[in-house]
Amino acid sequence: MLRFLTAGESHGQGLVVILEGIPAGLTLDFDAITNDLRRRQGGYGRGNRMKIESDRAQILSGVRAGQTIGGPISML
Repeated sequence: MLRFLTAGESHGQGLVVILEGIPAGLTLDFDAITNDLRRRQGGYGRGNRMKIESDRAQILSGVRAGQTIGGPISML
């Protein structure tokens, strides 16, 4: 079972994501994550501030050398 948790808020100090249930040995495509965050900036109803801000994900745990290790993946 896949479990997805978030904590924090986009206008606060940060937003934390925890993914559980990801098997070990999968290649994580960090460029795809970055592209999805960039794509979010141009969505409907987004103000001009969204165009100057840059979202950047930082992987804190659950990934080693670009591969999932089977534990929870946390990103900031």
